[in-house]
Parts: sequence; C-alpha cells; structure tokens
Amino acid sequence: MPLGLTFTPVLRLSSLFVRTLREDPADAEVASHRLLVRGGYIRRAAPGCFTWLPLGWIVYRNVERIIREEMDREGFQEVHFPALLPREPYEITGRWTDYGDNLFRLKDRRDIDMLLAPTHEEMFTLLVKDLYSSYKDLPLVIYQIQNKFRDEARPRAGLLRGREFSMKDSYSFDLDDAGLQNSYDKHRAAYQRTFERLGMPYVIVSAMSGAMGGSASEEFLAPLAVGEDTYVRCSTCDYAANTEAVQVAVPDAIPLADAPQARVHATPNTPTIQTLVDLMNARDDLRRPDREWTAADTLKNLIVKLKHPDGTHSALAIGVPGDREVDMKRLEAQVSPAEIEPFTEEDFAKNPHLVKGYIGPGSLGENKSAGIRFVVDPRIVDGTRWITGANELGRHVVDLTYGRDFTADGVIEAAEVHGGDPCPKCGSPLEIARGIEIGHIFQLGRKYAEALGLTVLDQNGKTRVVTMGSYGIGVSRAVGAIAELNCDDRGLVWPREVAPADVHIVATGKPSDPQLPAAEQLAIACETAGLRVLLDDRVGVSPGIKFNDADLFGVPTIVVVGRGLADGMVELKDRRTGDRRDVPLADAVAILTALP
Repeated sequence: MPLGLTFTPVLRLSSLFVRTLREDPADAEVASHRLLVRGGYIRRAAPGCFTWLPLGWIVYRNVERIIREEMDREGFQEVHFPALLPREPYEITGRWTDYGDNLFRLKDRRDIDMLLAPTHEEMFTLLVKDLYSSYKDLPLVIYQIQNKFRDEARPRAGLLRGREFSMKDSYSFDLDDAGLQNSYDKHRAAYQRTFERLGMPYVIVSAMSGAMGGSASEEFLAPLAVGEDTYVRCSTCDYAANTEAVQVAVPDAIPLADAPQARVHATPNTPTIQTLVDLMNARDDLRRPDREWTAADTLKNLIVKLKHPDGTHSALAIGVPGDREVDMKRLEAQVSPAEIEPFTEEDFAKNPHLVKGYIGPGSLGENKSAGIRFVVDPRIVDGTRWITGANELGRHVVDLTYGRDFTADGVIEAAEVHGGDPCPKCGSPLEIARGIEIGHIFQLGRKYAEALGLTVLDQNGKTRVVTMGSYGIGVSRAVGAIAELNCDDRGLVWPREVAPADVHIVATGKPSDPQLPAAEQLAIACETAGLRVLLDDRVGVSPGIKFNDADLFGVPTIVVVGRGLADGMVELKDRRTGDRRDVPLADAVAILTALP
C-alpha cells in the first residue's frame, strides 16, 4: 500500500493550513470546482487562476510524479524552459498572429515584445537546433512540466479550463517518418499507463491538430458529462473521434439526368425549416408522389464572418442539410486560426442581394456578384435535389440539383453529428458522448523544423529536415478531472495513488480522553510503516464536523479512534464503498499496510 518514495511526516489538522467550507463557492459550476474549494485544496486568485493549498499541492505533485515516472520509464529526458518568451520564434512560425486574442502579449522596459508561453514548440525546436547537427544524435525525446498561459475568453469549471495551467509537454525528434511513428507509439503507450495509474477512465479518439499543425492527432478524453468535447464511437468497430474530426460518410453521386427541373414557388409564412416542410406536404402542387418531404430534403445556408489573425474579415456561407445545425465547434476547427463572428443585421444591410431567411446558392459563391465563399456539407453531392431559398422574400426553389443548377467553392465538415449517423469506417450507428481532453498527441512532421531551420546531416552527408512529434498532458487539469470522476454527494473520493494521504485518522472524545493519545501513537506507527497520514487531532471540534470533513477530504481509508477504544478496537471505513469494520488497534497498522 505505501506509495510515497520519500519520508512523509504526519499532516496534523490542528496545524495544517486549511479551512473547509460548508457552502459551495458562488462561481463554481461543476462538482470538482465546488469540492476542491470547499475541501481546502485550491482557492481562486483571479478568473481562471488558482492558488494551491497544501492538500491540493500534495495531490498535484502526486499527479506530476506519476506522469514524470512514466516519461522517464520510456527514456525521455526532462528539461525546463522559461514561461516568459521572446516574440521572434513565434513570429517566424506565424503563431504570434495565429493565436489571436488567446495569447498573453507584453513588452519589457526596452519596449521589446514578449509573450507568456501558450505552448513551447518553437523553444524546443531551437534548443535542439542549437545543440544537435547529426543523425547520430537522433532519435531524441525531451519533455518539461511547466505553466502555460492562454487568455481564455470564458475561463470556467475551475481547474478544467483556466488561463494559467500546468502541462507536461514532450517533443520527439527523428530522422524520418518511421522514427516519428515509433516515438508516437511510445508516447501513446506511456499515456495509457499514466492514466491507468491516475485512476482515470479514458477514450482515445481521432482529433484535429488545430493551431499545432501536423498530420495524425489523437486525444485522450475522460468521459465526463461536464466535458466540453463531444465525441463519437462506433457501436461495432473501434472507430472513435472527436466530433470536430468526424469524417462524414459521403453518399454516391446520383445521375443528373434523373432530376426534375428546378421550380420556384411562393412559400409564405415559413420562417423555419419545419414550417416550410409542413407547407410542402400540405399543398397538392408541392407534395411528393413517393413520400413526404422532410427537413433532410432542405438546404440551409448560414452566413458567418471570419476574423482572420491579421484583423481582416471575410464572409463565409455554409450549406448543410436542413435537419442539422452548423456545429460552431466543428466549424471553428475547420477555419482555424480564423475566429467566427455573427453576420449581423448591419452586414445584411450592406449586402441587399442576400434575403435573410431565403438565402439560396444563386447568390453565393466566390464567382457570384456577392463574392461570398460558399462551402457545403459532404452529403451534398452531384445529383442530390434540394428545397432551398430562392433569394426572394417568401419564395423557395424546389428540386435545385447540385452539379447541374449550382456548385460550391468547397466542402466542409461543419454540420452537427447525430447519434445513429453511420460510422465512416464500417457503416454501423455512431454513439455520442461527452468528455474532457486530458492528453493530446500529434505527429507534427516538419512544420516547425522547416520554419526554424532544424536540420541534421544524414549518414550520406546530406542535409535532412528533422521530423517532430508533440505530446501533451494537462497536469493541473488532470487533478480537476480526477476530482470530477471521483466524488459523491459528501465530498471527494481520491484514488489512492494521487490522494493527499493513505490514511485519515480521526480522534474523537474530549482532550482528557484516551482517544487522542491513541490516535497520535497510531499515526506515528503508520508513518514509521511508510504510510502517508492525515491526523485529525483538533481539540474542541465536534465528531460530526470531523466526520464530515473526512468525507469531504476524500482520503481512501478513514480510521476512527472512538468509543471502541475501550475494547481495544478502532473503526476502518472505506471512503469509496462506505464499508466499515472494527479491527483491533494492535493489528491496525498491519491491516492498513496490506490494503491495496
């Protein structure tokens, strides 16, 4: 049972720097945030920034230790960079601009631009460039555990989404793609071991690389209802992907010769897709002979504005089947690093050729008079027929056929994904769930090496651009995720390896009673046996408050030295299951050290 590698003195609540709260903090939205604050683990310092108190810092260091042990186990080497960095490397790679408002920018006293690092790809690349020049130096993997800073517009959920957070980021440097794959596989296996030791269930899903760049990318998600990531998994095969990365199963094209001619009809009082479908099915001149019209037969065209990193704006129109909305997170992933802004009434006023609510493909496209780029969902293929806006108030066009009557400037994966959609790998129904990202691995390729000139000489004396991978675990976020996954209505329930102690000993009774000296002796005996001990030796605190705090703190095993002491017995409670049993005080240490 003992897990600590070094001597850990008994933590005595009579002197420990901690205060528990009975009420939830007003700004707490999720259980982990509420309980970590109430249990005296963290305190809010500013929006998205938290101070770690002693119990919280112990948990944090346990998580950090496990991550470090698994990195070291693979032979990866630890380094440490500053968090305050110069502008120049990020300017070279374009990320000084691409990060947009998420980047904390500042100037030093000499008016030189600096930044607080959101991530360290550039610095790792330059460090290796400075020291290595031969293929004989490779492969190499180096990592750090360091604070990162991102100016989140809406920091929320405590440690799960902050503006300052701790991350383990590692980088692999190989001569070729085969070496990169080997480094990638090693990290994948190390991450699986890490999350298993942290007691965190996880799902590995295909993901988008986003501002990181690169090719292959996978996320490790902890399945949590409060998570901001939506992912899908196949009900039959092993396919799993973040919805941002889901690839729609593209239907076969339909012969254009089979499509009837497009016709424009008056469709008054149809402000929504459903009212339009109802009208189509109610009117004899619009009704289909083979089946009823559905929302999936309509083409919805949404216009947004893109704010580009250089501050310029452009309009983008997205066409999706009318039974689906545009998923803004999927759209953001596709247009990154641009940011999405709404197309306002003022924008419509500047574009009178766009009739709000009745926008059709006829007014869209880079080659049309509107000059608005028009992209469509992959399901919109040649020969598909649509009901869509006719660019006239109160009028829609029926049987507008793609490939004959209109085309798009491109295809985009931006429509929302539905449960039951076909798996792109095997065709079986997809299931939808929510989770939070706890790890992400990327095959970066040569993007940063090329930009920053990281090359080595190969065995033939020829210059080769180094191939890189990037691998991150959110350390502080992992603490929040573990807390979210391991709690109940009474408090936290830590997995043993990350808990602030192995045993929480509670002494009841008056100061003159024998319970407190017995609890003290038991604590010292446990400490000597290598157990980490939290001792509630507070005087003048009622047993009820002590028991409530014990449940709130969430140490895996609680030992109560109470009335049973008169018979030489103490009570052991399993915090996770609630099971209780009396054991002889003389056997308590042996029993506690034998617990799994």
